[in-house]
Amino acid sequence: MSRVSLKMENVAVVGASPKDNRYSNIAMQMLAEHGHNPIPVAPARKEVLGRKTYPTLSSVPDRIDTITMYIRPSRQAQVLDDVVQIRPNRIIFNPGTENPGEYARLRLAGIEVIEACTLIMLSTGQF
Repeated sequence: MSRVSLKMENVAVVGASPKDNRYSNIAMQMLAEHGHNPIPVAPARKEVLGRKTYPTLSSVPDRIDTITMYIRPSRQAQVLDDVVQIRPNRIIFNPGTENPGEYARLRLAGIEVIEACTLIMLSTGQF
C-alpha cells in the first residue's frame, strides 16, 4: 500500500534553482502539485518559481517538516548545523548529495535520514 500524505508539509528545498532543467526546480514544482509547500533555500536567489527564497534554513520563519537536499556534501557543513538546530522530521539526500559521515549526528537529533530521489518518492506515493 502506498503512503498517501493527507497533510501538507513545509518542505525546504536546499539548493533551489530557477533553472527549469534542474532537479531542485522540478522538485519544487512536483511538491506543489502534490499539495506540499516547497520553500526554496538558496543564498544567491531572491525567488524561485514566484516563491520567496531564504538564504539559510535558520532564516525560514515557518516550521520545516522535511528538507530535501540538492547541494553537494562539500557545501553542506553550515546547512547541516542548521538542520540539527531546527530539527525537521526528516531529511532527504538526493543522488549526489549523500553525506554518510553526518547521518549519525542527524539521527541522534531525532531526524529521519533518507537517501532517495524526491522526484521518484513523489511519483510513486512514497513521499
